[in-house]
Amino acid sequence: MFAMCGRVRLSSDYSEIKIRLMFDPAAPAPNFEADWNKPPTAPMLVAIRSDDGKRIPKMMRWGLLPHWAKDEKISYSTFNARSEDFTTKPAFKDAWKRGQRCLVVTDGFYEWKKGIAVKEKQPYAIAMADDGVMVMAGLWAKWKDRKSGGEVLSCTILTCAPNDVMAELHDRMPVILAESDWPKWLGETMASEDELLALLKPCPDEALKIWPVGKAVGNVKNTGPQLAMPV
Repeated sequence: MFAMCGRVRLSSDYSEIKIRLMFDPAAPAPNFEADWNKPPTAPMLVAIRSDDGKRIPKMMRWGLLPHWAKDEKISYSTFNARSEDFTTKPAFKDAWKRGQRCLVVTDGFYEWKKGIAVKEKQPYAIAMADDGVMVMAGLWAKWKDRKSGGEVLSCTILTCAPNDVMAELHDRMPVILAESDWPKWLGETMASEDELLALLKPCPDEALKIWPVGKAVGNVKNTGPQLAMPV
């Protein structure tokens, strides 16, 4: 089975995202292209709280690079973090302790369901029932390349046990945050550690819609809107 959550899409117009996420009007617009098939290590649009308390957009590598990483290879295995134990995992605990929480902005993700045949897998697209942006809980980090001296911003998506509709496809799902919880996760409003951890739960079943899509989504070279068309 494909890793959870291992493919997302983002095709929304940034002018709409800017309003929906309530980014600081003075924040520079990030440079991103619509992509209906983003794999780990791809650039992701995230929202973070700046040092002066403003909500700003950033593009970050999908797959968290802890400050101690020797190279970028670790990001192939750190694109997800389990909500049950990420606070103690070496790759994620520093970002958590430093309050480096982010909102990962997507239009949804894909999941594969096993078929009757051993190798048969049917891909499904998952989106918000109201067709709005799907905002996932994440962590972010800043990593310095020892060879080039350049800095890389990276992120991970937190996962949790599935709700009933997602349980039909996988035993995990991304933590999808309600808009009312965005300020708390970003640190814009006060919250204890226990209150933050309590946010890391499956979203309501009725918040999602799921439909089967073509198997072309299994190839990361395919990136067009046809990938999300129902079959």
